[in-house]
Amino acid sequence: MVQKKKKLVIVAKPEVVATEPKRRGRPRAYEPDVAIGQALALFRKGGYAATSLDDLSEVTGMNRPSLYGAFGDKRALYIKSYQRYRDDYTVRVIAIFKADIDIRERLRRFFDAALDIYTTGDTAPRGCFAVMTVASDAIADPEIGAMMRENFVELDDAFGWCFKTAVARGELPETIDVPTLSQMASAILNMLSIRSRAGVPRAELEAFVQKAVGLLCRSSA
Repeated sequence: MVQKKKKLVIVAKPEVVATEPKRRGRPRAYEPDVAIGQALALFRKGGYAATSLDDLSEVTGMNRPSLYGAFGDKRALYIKSYQRYRDDYTVRVIAIFKADIDIRERLRRFFDAALDIYTTGDTAPRGCFAVMTVASDAIADPEIGAMMRENFVELDDAFGWCFKTAVARGELPETIDVPTLSQMASAILNMLSIRSRAGVPRAELEAFVQKAVGLLCRSSA
């Protein structure tokens, strides 16, 4: 009896392809600086409490794990947004300090730069982020309160430099009360923020600025 030979069947083994482990969450295909700017705009509009993580996720295009991984929790992103706001404001006014102009023109430009920020918004003016939004959160959060007080000191110092420079150039008498004038100028900024937020026309605010500058510099006449 003849036995049939079994056919030898060779099965080719599939090639083993190295694959990367699956990543969790959204890949880092975003720009942190852009994301902070988007979060800032949202916080300025609704404040801290009214802005949810879902809102932040939608506006930045990042899911929650990505937001946590990049910025920490909502509070941390809020603080980063406030710091970004202060940095942006500093960039806007630094040229005013470098310019060779008199005290009246320097103050006018300072207030005008503030109005550029206060009267912006997609649907309505937003005012100053610090005055209109951060101030309400400073009561419950000591760190935010300390940052806001630091902001006030920096602002008073900036106006103080303006008035001291004017005295050194002979535009104002040496007898002026620099600290008081500086705080008055800061108070004017805060008032402009509140009225901007309320929808007062910019032309009306600019007219007020002209009179306010005249009062702050009345000793130069």
